[in-house]
Amino acid sequence: MFALTKNTSRQREIAEVVFRNGWDYARGLLTGDKADEPRLPSPEVLRNILIELGPVYVKLGQLLSTRPDLLSARYVETLTDLQTNVPPVPWGQVESLIQQELGQPIEAVFSEIDRNAIAAGSIGQVYSAVLLSGQQVALKVQRPGIDVVVARDISLIKSLAELVSRTEFGKNFDIVGLAEEFSNALVAELDFTSEAAYTEQLRQNLTNTKLFDTQQLVIPQIFNDLTTKKLLTIEWLDGVPILQAKLPQIRANKDEATQRSEITTVLFRAFFKQVYIDGFFHADPHPGNIFYLQDGRIALLDCGMVGRLDPRTQQILTEMLLAIVDLDGRRCSQLTLELAEGGQQVNLNQLTSDYDIMLRKYYNRSISQINFSEVIYELLQVSRNNKIRLPSNMGLYAKTLANLEGVTRGFYPQVNLLDEIRPLMADVFRRQLLGERPAETLLRIGLDFKSLSLRSPRLVELLLDRVTSETLQWNVNILRLDVLAVSLEDSANRLSFSILVGSLIMGAAIIATGSATSQVSVISNVLFAAASLLGLWLILSILRSGKLK
Repeated sequence: MFALTKNTSRQREIAEVVFRNGWDYARGLLTGDKADEPRLPSPEVLRNILIELGPVYVKLGQLLSTRPDLLSARYVETLTDLQTNVPPVPWGQVESLIQQELGQPIEAVFSEIDRNAIAAGSIGQVYSAVLLSGQQVALKVQRPGIDVVVARDISLIKSLAELVSRTEFGKNFDIVGLAEEFSNALVAELDFTSEAAYTEQLRQNLTNTKLFDTQQLVIPQIFNDLTTKKLLTIEWLDGVPILQAKLPQIRANKDEATQRSEITTVLFRAFFKQVYIDGFFHADPHPGNIFYLQDGRIALLDCGMVGRLDPRTQQILTEMLLAIVDLDGRRCSQLTLELAEGGQQVNLNQLTSDYDIMLRKYYNRSISQINFSEVIYELLQVSRNNKIRLPSNMGLYAKTLANLEGVTRGFYPQVNLLDEIRPLMADVFRRQLLGERPAETLLRIGLDFKSLSLRSPRLVELLLDRVTSETLQWNVNILRLDVLAVSLEDSANRLSFSILVGSLIMGAAIIATGSATSQVSVISNVLFAAASLLGLWLILSILRSGKLK
């Protein structure tokens, strides 16, 4: 029996919120009604429900906003900026938790802490502090007791997912797996050491590159000795969200337009490297996580949400970009099937037709006018309509691209995405073709060719010898050939009976038209009777087989 059957106070609370907002489908689930096909409320109603339900459900909405492969663009856009209005926890509780996590008095580590939270979220809240060395830092502190709330609500969400999994929608999109994925992501978010590790990895990846000036991009430093599962100590960066930045008219002999263009290029190249080269990328580049610093540099903040792409997926996505530029619907459908999780029945012709129709509206547009994130969202919509289940990292990839494109167009409207991407494609293709160590890759290819060249003459000689000696045998396995043989045999038998019946009827008719003697009449009647019985038997056998059509 599911956990939903338990009359808990939390369940009653959720039911009240759902009832108040008029979501009948969820009402039925919570009251134990039979689960039918999901009917989502409007995006605005869904957002209000999630906010009222509290921090865990706000996080659920934020996760769903990264899955355009599951939800339409309207829902993704509405849930993107989902935030809960959570009042900060009183300082007394926070102080106790900080001291507990440090294992020593706060005064032994910090010379100053601002007791007023700079920001308060569903999982943690942020404070400004100063180390004894005089360096300013930001403290991200987990909300006391949030782990208990998360465990309780995750159990309920999994129970709901089990009910929805009985529907066709739940089976097609693996709702149970989605709930498990959300649970794992939320539990991981409760461990601030994971965010610290992600931040350090991004710092390392973006420091060692020739694609852009690494001095122009900043990833905050992590103080690992002052970081635990519930406390994150990170370098303080003085700046403002990038879309609120007021650039100087002249900096380093460059006008404002030139500065914006260069900053946009740095951002694009940084994320291009993360996605297509590293396969490890910051998956939440919304305007609040990209800061413009006072010294003119750009900072990437809040590295808690990351995406991963294996080399095969990177190659497919690279080819997908080229297919979009070429408006090639057939190639898009082939690449989609390569990305899709196995075991799915897909109509390739229908998929290709849907892609062609979708891409047709871009035929008369220049490349500079194409919104690539919009195209990616529409590709995912087509996949969803064809019941193709894609890996979850595709949603993160699409959402990251959409956020990045939105930020850069808002910061520098004259940006041309193709101009930003084109210089990087050659490097990507070189890496995908030759790898990170070209010399080793070429050596391995050379050894493979050598092995093939040594084996080929012997194999060709063996093949020719068997052909000339008539000893060559081909093993061909045709699926369902036995079924075809039975069907052909049945058809042949029925055809034979049909010919026999026809012959008897014709013979009886010929005899009947001759001399009208009693013996001839008897023979004619016998032939007609035999033909009638055989014909009746044939008709009944066809009807019983159910293959009349």
